[in-house]
Amino acid sequence: MNRRNALKLGMSALAGVYLSPLLSQTRLFSNIPLPIDGLFQPTWDSLEKYQVPDWFRDAKFGMWAHWGPQCEPEAGDWYGRGMYEEGSRQYKFHVEKYGHPSKFGFKDIINIWKADNWNPQELVDLYKDAGAKYFMAMANHHDNLDLYNSKFQPEWNSTKMGPKKDIIAGWEKAARKANLPFAVSIHAAHAWNWFDTAQGADKNGPLAGIPYDGRLTKEDGKGTWWEGLDPQDLYAQNHPLSERPSRDSSVHSQWDWGDGASIPTSAYSEKFHNRTIDLIEKYNPDMLYFDDTALPLWPVSDAGLRIAAHMYNNSLKKNKTVQAVITGKILTEQQRKAIVWDIEKGQSNEIEPLAWQTDTCIGNWHYDRDVYNEKRYKSAKTVIHTLIDVVSKNGNLMLNIPVRGDGSIDELERAIVKEVGVWMKANSKSIYGTRPWKIFGEGPQQASAGALKAQGFNEGKGKPYTSEDIRFVQKDKKLFATVMDWPENGSVLIKSLGKGAGYYTNSIKQVKLVSTGEKLKFTQHNNGLEVHFPNQKPKASFANALEIV
Repeated sequence: MNRRNALKLGMSALAGVYLSPLLSQTRLFSNIPLPIDGLFQPTWDSLEKYQVPDWFRDAKFGMWAHWGPQCEPEAGDWYGRGMYEEGSRQYKFHVEKYGHPSKFGFKDIINIWKADNWNPQELVDLYKDAGAKYFMAMANHHDNLDLYNSKFQPEWNSTKMGPKKDIIAGWEKAARKANLPFAVSIHAAHAWNWFDTAQGADKNGPLAGIPYDGRLTKEDGKGTWWEGLDPQDLYAQNHPLSERPSRDSSVHSQWDWGDGASIPTSAYSEKFHNRTIDLIEKYNPDMLYFDDTALPLWPVSDAGLRIAAHMYNNSLKKNKTVQAVITGKILTEQQRKAIVWDIEKGQSNEIEPLAWQTDTCIGNWHYDRDVYNEKRYKSAKTVIHTLIDVVSKNGNLMLNIPVRGDGSIDELERAIVKEVGVWMKANSKSIYGTRPWKIFGEGPQQASAGALKAQGFNEGKGKPYTSEDIRFVQKDKKLFATVMDWPENGSVLIKSLGKGAGYYTNSIKQVKLVSTGEKLKFTQHNNGLEVHFPNQKPKASFANALEIV
């Protein structure tokens, strides 16, 4: 998931105009797609009729279990790729703990992953109590293991391997019982190039030149635990490498299948399509999150377009209106109408005209024991500040709490989740169901905010929020102004609400502190609204919502 280097993605490629030399070597989908049954057809022109449903716009805050076999080593993001990168931290960790990747590969990590302390209902209930209004579970990652009873990945899925449990069924049951919309994240379209490091071999040391296990086939499995299985159904590496493969690291710049990427075959693309349709049909998710430039396999295949059209048409048939949500990254203006723009580890610097989402995590995407040991998790304060800022700009926050290999979360994470819940219980009326105001806010922090890079990655670039930083939203003819820290001098001056600012033209009758309901003394000057805070701080006073009428 984490594309550690900024992607250099040409917008022409995103629009489907760019054709790398390798594209001419594979079947391109027809410029005139076959029609399907329903209002939505598998074209961007058709999909842009989509309207984001109110449940998503009102929810504002979701929580995510980005959890699969790569969490078993508890050694961080992209373990299934990094363990094959000679000399890397994860390679060294893997060799020391499990052995050389020519002998113990990622398929063997799957085999030892048991998820024996997984209690999906307890975790989903915890997240709901913390204020989450929708829940998302990972259905597969770039490691290509389906975490459900997969008809089109019949052996390499979690019901046959590792835990031998239907992970998505467990999460879905828990979300439905908690009355939360259920989302799934889908990342497997990129296994084709992401696993290319598994085709390598050490260049140094006693095992130099001995291939890793990425090119093994069914015939190589005699006498092993995986006898009768084909590793290529997992690794998908029975093809030439990209023009610039592997470590330094072409996969980042090739996320849109340009820059010399090895292009998937039509069989690979159709298998991905069928796996995803099977997922939709079996578990009826309310939302699909794609870790892709636009839709999966675009622009070299229309598989993602067909999935989107199927999802929208199904929802329309069941609900009379489209209640489904699909997200994608690095979108053109037209594509942002067709699906919801998702920003990874970052946020927009302005009010967006269409609903959007940021996704981030309190640690690394996959569980990392070093983050726990070094206490490097995001604080509840950081989470809440991110939420408030994102909501003021017409966005939602999807927050991942990294799950350990055994299916549990640690006590530091649990404490952060509960502290987020304390703030949400006291202030959530300033979050749920709100819409952007005339401006998103004021104060010095925004001037220091970082610019978006590739699919996001600008979080944490600005200065810390202070009591001079204010974020605005509106709901039910009320204005909410959240002061992003407690004013130690006892009062704040909200400049945008001064009589001379021209934004708030009505006479202000009342200002209340949302968390306690206390009415506050105020004076509206020409240069700002002066609000006097009480002497006693409420709990979680690192952000303080004011209700203004």
